[in-house]
Amino acid sequence: MTSPTRIAVDRDALGAAVPRRLFGTFVEHMGRCVYDGIHSPGHETADAAGFRADVLELVRELGATVVRYPGGNFVSGYRWEDGVGPRDERSVRLDAAWHSTETNQVGLHEFAEWADAAGLEVMEAVNLGTRGVAEAADLLEYTNHPSGTALSERRRANGRDEPFGIRLWCLGNEMDGPWQIGHKTADEYGRLAAETARMMRFIDPTVELVAAGSSNHEMPTFGEWERTVLRHTAGLIDHISVHAYYEEDPADPASFLASGAALDRYIGEVADIIDEVGATTPDGHPIGISVDEWNVWNQTRWNEVDKPRVFTGDWPIAPRLIEDDYTVTDAVVVGSLLITLLRRSDRVSMANLAQLVNVIAPIRTEPGGGAAWRQSTFHPFKLTAEAASGRVAPVSVDGARIVTARHGEVEAVDAIATVDGDVAHVFVAHRSLDAATEVELDLGAVASADAVVITVPEGGDRNTTNCADAEPVAPTALAVEVVDGILRFTLPPLAWARIRVRLAL
Repeated sequence: MTSPTRIAVDRDALGAAVPRRLFGTFVEHMGRCVYDGIHSPGHETADAAGFRADVLELVRELGATVVRYPGGNFVSGYRWEDGVGPRDERSVRLDAAWHSTETNQVGLHEFAEWADAAGLEVMEAVNLGTRGVAEAADLLEYTNHPSGTALSERRRANGRDEPFGIRLWCLGNEMDGPWQIGHKTADEYGRLAAETARMMRFIDPTVELVAAGSSNHEMPTFGEWERTVLRHTAGLIDHISVHAYYEEDPADPASFLASGAALDRYIGEVADIIDEVGATTPDGHPIGISVDEWNVWNQTRWNEVDKPRVFTGDWPIAPRLIEDDYTVTDAVVVGSLLITLLRRSDRVSMANLAQLVNVIAPIRTEPGGGAAWRQSTFHPFKLTAEAASGRVAPVSVDGARIVTARHGEVEAVDAIATVDGDVAHVFVAHRSLDAATEVELDLGAVASADAVVITVPEGGDRNTTNCADAEPVAPTALAVEVVDGILRFTLPPLAWARIRVRLAL
């Protein structure tokens, strides 16, 4: 048992309102995310459009608020027109981004109706890889213009009388990445994004636009890319993207568990660049940061083993791509990344866990008549999305510290709180692999409290995963007592917890 950890929540200094879009997700036409994921006409639970009802129920349970679609790398070669109109007349295409065959059986109409059933706001991406201003404008007119034009009447003829009313749009994806179809220099992309944004605002002034930031923090273009793109697009866009993936080095689990510290620095650097450029939205507010791809992911295995195999040979439909099996350790890291996003919600306007089903996802399925199940990472996302509301409350932590090779010294326990009326929620990650810690949590006057924890299940270890037949990694009750107004509980090593507190006002 390590020395006690003391956490204090400052209820008198409430910060930013919790953005509901912080709990977004991502569906890309990649691997088995769409086909054999959300859509599987042969499954016993499939509806008339071919969407699995069991998956839909898990998506609703997850509690996501926004869904980014249809990519990702996929969008940089996508013709949106292929996915509208009668299904039996749709073109089958090669998808060069993922070396697959795209049947286009799921397109804008089908996906928007599914997202509506799931309670998700659609965040549509436009192709600025092989296409440009005119095609983006056409898609927006088709999607949002009421009637009376060739494109809006085409939508109505295709079965959607009322506009889709999509407000949130991504201007391309990861355009500085050499892997990206049609990748560009910062000036090339910045100018194209600005012209596309201007045209889209002419058609529909109510849209919100997200410019593509650098593909990741380690890109040689990072920093100067953001400066250049923002100089081109300031006053035309509302958000700039951040993409952040983290993986464990088996020789350095401490650094992986401290990934939240890396994300915090990344967000801070982008915020500083926004301020340096003086980049504002059309309304004059600082441009928001859209962390529209984030997760844990075994990228080394993908790049060195799976990708060379996938990108040779035939062009399969919905191949298995990066279907990582998530562990207890992964769940704690995802929970800690959510703590960082909440802490940074003064600058982070939205975020999207990538992806939703099968592809590095909280939900997995098996094809045919197979089951759907919750991965370990499902739980911290659900527990945070359903509870975090009101305003973010600053938190101070006094306890043991951990030395990491990649991030220096970090707190063994990381925490953030939200306060909504007389209810507070405190989210806590314990990064230590070695010992439990007693926690003393001070929120002022407390009426009652209860808590749940995600940690190593009995008989398991930190690499325990869930599967179609069993879900051993799941929330369990955490004993909490109130002594003289202070909450006391014990966190096991490698744990993520949510504490719900009824405040005495």
